[in-house]
Amino acid sequence: MPYYTYILASRKNGTLYIGMTNDIARRAWEHKEELVKGFTKKHVVKRLVHVEMYEDVNDAILREKRLKKWDRAWKIQLIEQENPEWDDLYETING
Repeated sequence: MPYYTYILASRKNGTLYIGMTNDIARRAWEHKEELVKGFTKKHVVKRLVHVEMYEDVNDAILREKRLKKWDRAWKIQLIEQENPEWDDLYETING
C-alpha cells in the first residue's frame, strides 16, 4: 500500500499545510470540501500543490516531520521544482 506526503496551499505563495495519508485522492477531496476541521478549513487551504509517494509508512511519516521543520523558502522551492505555477494537482491524481 502506498503512503503519501503532501503539501496544500491556499493560493500561489499562500498559506501552506503539510500532511501524510494512505489515500491521497480521498484526503485531498476532504480538504477541498472543507470536511477536515482545524487549520486547513480555518485558513481555506485546499489546493494540492505537491505529492510524494512512499512504500513504507515510516518513510512517509519521517518525510512529513522533516518538511514541517523546513524554512518556508525551501518548501516553496520544493513545490516550484515540479509545479512552478502551483496548479491544483487534485484532478491529476483523480485521472
